[in-house]
Amino acid sequence: MANLKEIRNRIVSVSSTMQITSAMKMVSAAKLKKAQDAITAMRPYANKLTELIQNLSGSLDGEGQNPYTAQRTEEKILIIAITSNRGLCGAFNTNVIKETLRLAKEDYAHKTVEVMGIGKKGGDILSKTLPIKSRHDAIFEDLNFGNTAEIALQAMQAFAEGQYDKVLVVYNQFKNAATQIVTTEQFLPIVAHANSTQKAAADYIYEPGQAAIVDELLPKSLKTQLYKAIRDSFASEHGARMTAMHKATDNATDLRDQLKLTYNKARQAAITNEILEIVGGAEALNN
Repeated sequence: MANLKEIRNRIVSVSSTMQITSAMKMVSAAKLKKAQDAITAMRPYANKLTELIQNLSGSLDGEGQNPYTAQRTEEKILIIAITSNRGLCGAFNTNVIKETLRLAKEDYAHKTVEVMGIGKKGGDILSKTLPIKSRHDAIFEDLNFGNTAEIALQAMQAFAEGQYDKVLVVYNQFKNAATQIVTTEQFLPIVAHANSTQKAAADYIYEPGQAAIVDELLPKSLKTQLYKAIRDSFASEHGARMTAMHKATDNATDLRDQLKLTYNKARQAAITNEILEIVGGAEALNN
């Protein structure tokens, strides 16, 4: 009977876990809808603005160089790693951490690499291996453009002052609830399109002037680019957690069914043994 009690306890434990994972799945699904709508609405604007800035900055023809387009020898690298504050979302955080470490150890093995952490999970692990410039774990408590712009401004000022020669952003790009693509984007310096130097690539009328427009729009474009990356990561987090909790619930359901089957078999075996003992005792008394 001790064995039956142990199985009953496991069934209760698995059932409780299944209820928790199921509840977390529903919460993530509700949050995912809002986050997905936000990034879907923002992405076309952010991409078009970035494309416009790249075209304009690549065709200045010496009218003036913006500090955010300065090309320098890559010796000091800043990686903005965007993860989440919570776990239970599959390989969501692990993929970003692995890509950040790969960049530091392979692509920029002989360079000075520092990390700006956005999200507690990534910051906690990366701080054990790489120097951390700053951490911004509270951004997800009130995710808006204003808070994100302050983070972008820190990276922009550090680049303009020459503290870093290149700034990269590593994050999970949202594709759908089941798919998140680990993406590495160059944040600074701004790289012009290959065809942006051709006058026929885009026919713009500039007022008051091309350089003035670039100086005004470029900082806004960079802030928007980082905000889009964080929004992408935020939607990807809920999608990854919903998928992970869905699989966990399915696995808990299968395990509970197996335990119930094992319990019924053990119970039937125990009842059969008791019947055999009773019959055996009755036969002994008759004899």
